[in-house]
Amino acid sequence: VQLQASGGGLVQAGGSLRLSCAAASGRIFSSWIVGWFRQAPGKEREFVAATRWSRDSTYYSDSAKGRFTISRDNAENTVVLQMNSLKPEDTAVYFCATGTADFGARRAADFRSWGQGTLVTVSS
Repeated sequence: VQLQASGGGLVQAGGSLRLSCAAASGRIFSSWIVGWFRQAPGKEREFVAATRWSRDSTYYSDSAKGRFTISRDNAENTVVLQMNSLKPEDTAVYFCATGTADFGARRAADFRSWGQGTLVTVSS
């Protein structure tokens, strides 16, 4: 499956952005996990949030908990990452990924299919 992430942009600190992840080709199976990761310049890719494709089971990184919400948009057949109260340290390229990882997986290596990334820049 090939994923496509969109919705990045430039926002001031305290603002919000809504990222979307869609299957550009192929199929995401109901048991698969869809996750969001981010990578800032000079840093390793880090886990942000994930959900099971078929239902509303979610989990978050500590930095995302309480500010970000991951959900399934059934009408658009996408996974959405709603990001509120953004901080300059949230600046990164955000990637969505999917695969047969166990629920709770947080390592990039656990996800086998990736999108191209969308840039989020938060100004102070």
